Amino acid sequence: MQPRRPPPPAPGSGPWGPRPAAPLIALLLLLVPVVAAAESESAEDRGQPQDAGLQRRLLQQAARAALHFFNFRAGSPSALRVLAQVQKGRAWINPKEGCKVDVVFSTERYNLESLLQEGEGHLGKCSARVLFKNQKPRPAVNVTCTRLIEKKKRQQEDYLLYKQMKQLKNPLEIVSIPDNHGHIDPSLRPIWDLAFLGSSYVMWEMTTQFSRYYLAQLTSVRQWKTNDDTIDFDYTVLLHELSTQEIIPCRIHLVWYPGKPLKVKYHCQELQTPEEASGTEEGSAVAPTELSNF
Repeated sequence: MQPRRPPPPAPGSGPWGPRPAAPLIALLLLLVPVVAAAESESAEDRGQPQDAGLQRRLLQQAARAALHFFNFRAGSPSALRVLAQVQKGRAWINPKEGCKVDVVFSTERYNLESLLQEGEGHLGKCSARVLFKNQKPRPAVNVTCTRLIEKKKRQQEDYLLYKQMKQLKNPLEIVSIPDNHGHIDPSLRPIWDLAFLGSSYVMWEMTTQFSRYYLAQLTSVRQWKTNDDTIDFDYTVLLHELSTQEIIPCRIHLVWYPGKPLKVKYHCQELQTPEEASGTEEGSAVAPTELSNF
């Protein structure tokens, strides 16, 4: 006679008795909020700011920094651009690395008279990736712009400016552009545009994710006679830092020739701190700064 087999286990039970289905479900329910919290924390670590106002400020700041960099690299007073409108973008904040911003924005010619003559059809569009490194200056920038002034026309305008300055019988020595009433004499506009071009490098180098600089005034300009074909002059500018309302004087030395990389040396003194900033750079219209891993 064969031994009797034990009956099969009932549904929901195991070899040691009934399975603890209810405690297991309760445990899973307790784990769900923990998993969700961990996922939320990792998203925040990836740097997705939740505040819409912060996003807007970072996009504006990145667009301005990209334009400072673009103007310097272009090396052309006739190709100067200013920010028209931020169209779209996204910012990521990493507490350890800094802030990375992808932004698309429209631009317009810096020379308002040319803009009025040519109309809004000459607005350009730029896309940029900007990396601010934890409030350190000189953000890494990679920027591409379209619908700019035609190359041939830009070369003609640059050469006309160059010719005017080279034909001066005496080197320039000028004080205060614009004057105390905010007026720029048309004959001094080329000097102002060249100074803006060189100052773009300085403003890009000094920009952080919170600091914004504008060229407020030239307080002195001195052109030097040269043995070669370049335009060579020293000037002092007042840069307005918007967040602190501080006015920062900078001495800048600029060497320029149409179609050639711009050469800039500068030294800035911050009025309210003992810190100083200085730098030197030779520009290129085609070589962006490298973006490190974020």
